[in-house]
Amino acid sequence: MDIAAFEIHRQHATIHTGPVSFIDVGYGRTAVFIHGVITNSLLWRNVIGILASDNRRCIAVDLPGHGQTPPAAQDADVSLTGLASRVIDLCDHLGLERVDLVANDTGGAIAQIVAARLGERLATLTLTNCDTEPNMPPMMFKPVVAAARWPRLFEVVGPRLVGHPTVTRWVTTAGYQNAHYLPTDVLDAFWRPVLGTGAAAAAFARMLRSVSTDDLAAVRPQLQQLRAPTLIAWGTGDVFFRVKWAHQLADLIASTTGVVTLKGARLFFPDERAAELAPLLEQHWQRHDRTTI
Repeated sequence: MDIAAFEIHRQHATIHTGPVSFIDVGYGRTAVFIHGVITNSLLWRNVIGILASDNRRCIAVDLPGHGQTPPAAQDADVSLTGLASRVIDLCDHLGLERVDLVANDTGGAIAQIVAARLGERLATLTLTNCDTEPNMPPMMFKPVVAAARWPRLFEVVGPRLVGHPTVTRWVTTAGYQNAHYLPTDVLDAFWRPVLGTGAAAAAFARMLRSVSTDDLAAVRPQLQQLRAPTLIAWGTGDVFFRVKWAHQLADLIASTTGVVTLKGARLFFPDERAAELAPLLEQHWQRHDRTTI
């Protein structure tokens, strides 16, 4: 699905935790999609293009400072727990009684906290390649998180990086098998809101500094007792999140129904290999459809 078709379904709201932009398309049982750092709701455009229908409502949120959601206020909580509160706040705002939750990358860490707090409102959970305890942040991303202690560095380097699409495309190859096929407008829509201005880059650095594995450790007991059926779909070609972390998640989350691997798929495979992920989601949801949302 191209950006123009996707953006037709764009909505904006001011919720208790701040302004939020999100995609809302389709009707019926509701799936909520959470992206990770750098990307935004566009990560899910191809999956949503396949799944959204008269019987399936798809909501994809833009986290603060990503996509069309503005950076969080200086005093706002942008820890994993704070971001999870924003997702739950949006669900409350939209009156969602039960949801199927799907997440990727840092969004997967946020989703684990959301899942621990939603209780019976969580119908199913699907985690794709994402942060886990204690792999939070992953080893290859730790230098970036460490650099966030100097926001001025982000303010200077960020806009320059965005000003060179060839460089951002090269960096994006870490998450895509074939980044050269990623449309230029999508690439720009990923990077520009996060690093395109000094202020945006400084806000992003503040978010990175707030990321901590302690937030995941705090919900470990709830995840060990989670009742919502959980699917773990993992790309085997990811340099950030190796397959061993998928199996660690399966051991942690009591309600895991299975681990499915996609050979060679990298971190952002929900975009690149949506045609393989969408049927897995449909099968997972259909097997656990005792409640219509």
